[in-house]
Amino acid sequence: MTLRTRLTLLYTMLLSALLLVLALAVLTVMQTSLFNGVDADLRDTYGQYTNLAERLSIRPYSVTPTNSTETPLSFSEIRRTFPDYRVQFESLVGEDVTELTERASGSARDRQLLLSELRMTADQLRQTPTVDPNAPIHLTDAELLRLLRDPDHQILLTTPVKEVGLPPVSSRVLVTLTEFAYGRNFDGLTKTVATIVYFGRSLEATDQTLTTLRTIVLVIFLIGAGTAAAGAYLLAGQALRPLTMVKRAADRIGGQTLAVRVPEPQTGDEVQSLAHALNRMLDRLENSFEVQRRFTSDASHELRTPVTAIQGHASYLLRRSSPNEQQRESLTIIKNESERLTSLISSLLELARSDSGVLQLRRQPVLSLLLLQDIARELAPLAQAQGAELVTGGQDVALEGDPDRVKQVVINLVSNALKVGSLHIHLQSTPELEPPKNTPGTAARKGIPGVRISVQDDGPGIAPEHLERLFDRFYRVEESRSRDQGGAGLGLAIVRGIVDAHSGHIWIESEVGRGTTVNVWLPLGNIPDLDDDVA
Repeated sequence: MTLRTRLTLLYTMLLSALLLVLALAVLTVMQTSLFNGVDADLRDTYGQYTNLAERLSIRPYSVTPTNSTETPLSFSEIRRTFPDYRVQFESLVGEDVTELTERASGSARDRQLLLSELRMTADQLRQTPTVDPNAPIHLTDAELLRLLRDPDHQILLTTPVKEVGLPPVSSRVLVTLTEFAYGRNFDGLTKTVATIVYFGRSLEATDQTLTTLRTIVLVIFLIGAGTAAAGAYLLAGQALRPLTMVKRAADRIGGQTLAVRVPEPQTGDEVQSLAHALNRMLDRLENSFEVQRRFTSDASHELRTPVTAIQGHASYLLRRSSPNEQQRESLTIIKNESERLTSLISSLLELARSDSGVLQLRRQPVLSLLLLQDIARELAPLAQAQGAELVTGGQDVALEGDPDRVKQVVINLVSNALKVGSLHIHLQSTPELEPPKNTPGTAARKGIPGVRISVQDDGPGIAPEHLERLFDRFYRVEESRSRDQGGAGLGLAIVRGIVDAHSGHIWIESEVGRGTTVNVWLPLGNIPDLDDDVA
């Protein structure tokens, strides 16, 4: 996962969390406000109801209004007066509110006995003007005790309430324990009865408002989260753009381009400091590489003359003098080792030129299969002397390159195969759009037409732990065998330098006991139309 993606996810999560908190706060405040409005309306309406309480046509036993000049209010009048409210009341004849409160604070046994008595009385004297009598409002034991213990003897509930012929509807219910006066006795005193009054209001409108609000908040949240993600992605890209520029510039820097520097964005932040530090590191690397290249080149030039002189004098003495057997053996050793040292010096000079970027390529059209056939004919005597067979195959592909350098690459690879005792060596030319995707460095060459030249042998193969280091200078898989065969461990390093100079790619596939295949992919370059007789 890229840094830009991680930053986008982080910013999106933070902003989404903030939006979620705001959404919950809005919903909570709105829900509280709506319920507070409903509760206030219930209390106001209940106040109107109590003003008419003495006119209600309730006839519990032993309570008969006397000397009353007001006309009782029927259930139909209650429905007309409070059409949007659900009214239910339960007369507790023979009970006193103060006494009920005291008993509710007694022992558990006393409380349970009190609750049983109240439920029995309420069930007998329940009136349901606007509530289905078959589904009246019931209080749980905890709610009834809370009502009795409340200082105002008033609680609010949210519970389903059913009207006659209609399904239950979620409602807000104000439950009040109070005393109503029903008339006067002969002594002129007002007769009161403890009554539980239920005054409810449907929450359908409130629930619909909250549902609409939740939908709006959800849409705003989704739009906000999406906008936050897009904005965070753009801002992260803008913030990381200087770092991306530095990374691209650093990718272009190699052993032959150490003079290139990464751009230092004038942002005044850590990215600018990083670019500056990279440039200082590149300065030190360039100086170190330059000293190394200069030393290798100078040493090779200085060694070439005396080594050539030693080789020449040894050859002269072998040809023109008459040394004895011991002297001839010593002169032969001197001549062979000087030739080996001359080859090593030439390889070092070649690497020095490659490292310094002055490896000259004489680019011209080259036919790949024809080149492989020429190499096979040239190396056929050497292969036959070792009992090996060289075979060519594939398609003839025209590419732009230095034929001598490409030939040097293939000869080096074939020589390596012969050195390890291969008996069958196959040279293959195949057109290929790009290197295989599972090989390193493929991304930089994606979609570029090219040709793959393969050198396949049936030698002993190479262990996997050696494959990654085969192109290192002076690295040899088997020290003793490579030294006996005259190898210095520079051949593959030179091969890679030549392939890199052609903007190509080289990789090795090998399995112990089954042989090795070295693949060289070269871009076609700018190839003019060739006649069939062009070689």
